[in-house]
Amino acid sequence: MTEVVLENEYAFSINDRHPVSRGHSLIIPKKHVSTVFELPVDDYHACFDLVRAVREHLEREHRPDGFNIGVNCGAVAGQTVAHAHVHLIPRYGGDVARPRGGVRNVIPGKGEY
Repeated sequence: MTEVVLENEYAFSINDRHPVSRGHSLIIPKKHVSTVFELPVDDYHACFDLVRAVREHLEREHRPDGFNIGVNCGAVAGQTVAHAHVHLIPRYGGDVARPRGGVRNVIPGKGEY
């Protein structure tokens, strides 16, 4: 099992096995559901409380310049693991040539507006 970095009553965080940047983390609910939309409200809030705690941890450890938060819900949205999870991706100045649009870039050509 991958080492747990932080956790609370309803969720835990681990380092992503295939990170897109230094410090890329997953926040995973302890309750097994396919997407975050299926989580009971306490579990959902606990996941995003943990997102904040992991962000603070990553700021101390890696000093990123920004973050992307991503949740893939369903195969059409790119979900490959059938268990809800939240990606917290640290961003660093210069990691991509044109960061404008951020998560809008999941659909090619939609990041520029």
